[in-house]
Amino acid sequence: MAASFHLFFIIYLSGFAAFPIFSFVYANANTTQPSWTPINHHLYHSGEGLIEKIKSLVHRHPDKLTVETIQAGTKDYKADITVVTYSQNWEQSGDKSKLRILLSFGQHARELISSELALRILSALGEEQFPPEMDPASLHDTLENVVIKMVPIENLNGRKIVDAGELCERRNGRGVDLNRNWAVDWGKKEKDYDPAEEYPGTAPFSEPETQIMRELAVSFNPHIWVNVHSGTDGLFMPYDHKKSTPDGLPSQRMRELLDELNVLYCSKRCLVGSGGTAVGYLAHGTATDYMYDVVRVPMAFTFEIYGDDKASGADCFKMFNPIDQTTFKVKADCLTLIVCFIL
Repeated sequence: MAASFHLFFIIYLSGFAAFPIFSFVYANANTTQPSWTPINHHLYHSGEGLIEKIKSLVHRHPDKLTVETIQAGTKDYKADITVVTYSQNWEQSGDKSKLRILLSFGQHARELISSELALRILSALGEEQFPPEMDPASLHDTLENVVIKMVPIENLNGRKIVDAGELCERRNGRGVDLNRNWAVDWGKKEKDYDPAEEYPGTAPFSEPETQIMRELAVSFNPHIWVNVHSGTDGLFMPYDHKKSTPDGLPSQRMRELLDELNVLYCSKRCLVGSGGTAVGYLAHGTATDYMYDVVRVPMAFTFEIYGDDKASGADCFKMFNPIDQTTFKVKADCLTLIVCFIL
């Protein structure tokens, strides 16, 4: 299990190295440029376009990948979540001895980069596009005893709002922050609470998106959960709602892994530790705290994979998503070092 776990992180972290290098060009070519950065559609797919591209990739590899769409909601508000499953042997995909990994991307609508990374990981799992330094044969052999479920865009309704031009929207289609809608310490509001950012809904699991994710997690019963975000460079473990980490060996192992990744991936510059301590503020009702405390996932993480702290607060695309060639190159170089070290 340990070898498979390490290789999972190779796949995850190496995803950036597979990104195309590009130069950013403003959509408006006149001399008066907007004070905010528009989406670069040459690099980033629309939400619906990305789902379609993922479905096409899955259909090319029915021996390894399957896709399903799960729906929930009422007559007033509905949500669809696409789930991709990777397994080399479908007859044994339910084997409880296999390492089970659950990944979620795009929980916050404005964080486009996380869902693009999901596509890159699936390209590697489908053996179409490999990061530098990775041996395809070793990847295939190591993943023989692994089942991965991946949610490329958890918040598709919110993403549609971003695609329509509201680039700072992070909530779902009816204004609920999906990472505040889970049952652990739900509804508590800090002094700096902003409903435009953190509205937790009317009750825990009031939203169809979180209902779907809860049922998926409970039925799959993963060993590893990773919730992928952007906004800073950080590697977080429970807890988000208090300034402490869990007791015991699993917590120690999580911390040791994050410290190792911080040295290799971040040159010791990433925020590391419990979300509630490292980020600088408490978050209540988060998915990772629920996965650890209620679903009992042994290793539960939130990874913040990018952030531009120099961007204006109104320039959300730039703040949460890479836009220049140099940034991508630095990421790719760092991640290649990780791959070489682990292999």
